[in-house]
Formats: sequence, structure tokens, C-alpha cells
Amino acid sequence: MSRRVLITAGASGVGLAIARIFDRDGWQIWVADVDATALKMVPEHWRRSLADVTDETAVAAMFAEIAADWGGVDAVCANAGIAGPTAAVEDIELVDWQRCVAVNLEGTFLISKHAVSMMKTSGTGAIIVTSSTAGQYGYPFRAAYSAAKWAVIGFAKTLAMEVGASGLRVNVICPGAVEGPRMEGVLEREAVAKGMSRDSVYKGYASGTAMGQFVEGADIGEMAVFLASDAARLVSGQVIAVDGFTVNPDPKV
Repeated sequence: MSRRVLITAGASGVGLAIARIFDRDGWQIWVADVDATALKMVPEHWRRSLADVTDETAVAAMFAEIAADWGGVDAVCANAGIAGPTAAVEDIELVDWQRCVAVNLEGTFLISKHAVSMMKTSGTGAIIVTSSTAGQYGYPFRAAYSAAKWAVIGFAKTLAMEVGASGLRVNVICPGAVEGPRMEGVLEREAVAKGMSRDSVYKGYASGTAMGQFVEGADIGEMAVFLASDAARLVSGQVIAVDGFTVNPDPKV
């Protein structure tokens, strides 16, 4: 029987790229997303749930459905997140801060909470949390996102300590700047906040890495598949950046 993976925010962007890599490697795929239209576009052989990761009732219902259909899950990619406000701290509205923290941090907590309850019954499983290089460095004008992504790392490391004796592993992937629509929106908003052109902000992100380029969603997927595999059976509590090695998180170009 092929192994089973749940990927949140799996119908588009990085989540979709992760799901495609797992699918390529023969895993059974279950994607969750809040975008009903995007969910309709994923491959027909994937299972899917319309679910908001900040709604515990919806999360619990999804895991109940997974238990009924699959009997369990071998890996969970807690990938759902939003960019949040791009503004100076004094200009951030509390409601925007709270929404960013809710999706990025509380959503990760809820997915992990219910995944652990399911995985402990089988005595094995991998939880892979998507943080960000913004969770490793300060990023001007991204305070809410950076704060949430730092917190996600602390949560994941603590969870890894709690569940290791039960045979479960928890690791964190920190993507750098990922090519795609979500990052494009960040670039445009940051250009406005910094009074720069979009192209200058793009070049700044790229030149701030040792390898001088953005990463692709598939790069994140390859790391996720490894962390879910038996090859990583003793890899837990780790924070791994897939970013071309960020050497300057706020370059001025």
C-alpha cells in the first residue's frame, strides 16, 4: 500500500508543487484548501477537502474523513500560510496582524494537534511544517509574517521533543523567495512600502542569496518528500532552509 500524505494549502502555489512531487513518488495525496475553485482543478485521483486551518471544527472533520477513508496518514505537510500586511509596524492594523498569526501559527498548531492524535495510534509519522527564511531573520515591513514564522519554528521544535518517543518526527522547511503569484504580490507591496520599483525589490531578494536566484515550488517539494521518507528516519526537530543560502535578508539594490 502506498503511503498517504495530507498537504494544507495544497491546491495552488507551493502546496500544489509539494503535492505533485509526492504524487510523482507514488504517495496517495489529500489536499486541503480554502479555495474551492482551485480544489476543483487538482488531479482527479487526489482526495480533497475544503477546509480553513484556523477553524478547529473544520480541521477535526477533515481528519475524521481521512480516518474513515484512509484509516490514517503517514505524513502531514502543514503548509497553509498567508503573507500578511506589508507595512511599517506603526501602520499595521491589529486585525491584519491577528489574521496573519492565525493562519500561519494557529493553523499549524491545529493541523499538528489533530495529526499527532491520529499518528500516535500507528506509532509512526512525519509532520513537515512550512516556515520561511522570514522565521530566521528580521524582514523590514514584514513584521507580522516574520513573527508568526519565527513562532512556528519554536512550536515545531517543541512538538518534536514531545512526540519523538511515540515514533513521530517533526521538521521545518524554510523557503526563501519562491517564484509565483504569492511572491509577486509581496514584491509589489514591498516596492510601494520601500518607494522602490518592483524589479529592484526582486533583484534585491535574489542578490541577497549566495546563489543569486529565487527557488521553485518543486524545490520545496523535493525537501518535503525527503523529510517524509525512511531516508530521514532519524531527522527530527530540524530547520532546513531551501533558499539558495540567504546571506543578506534585506539587500538594497
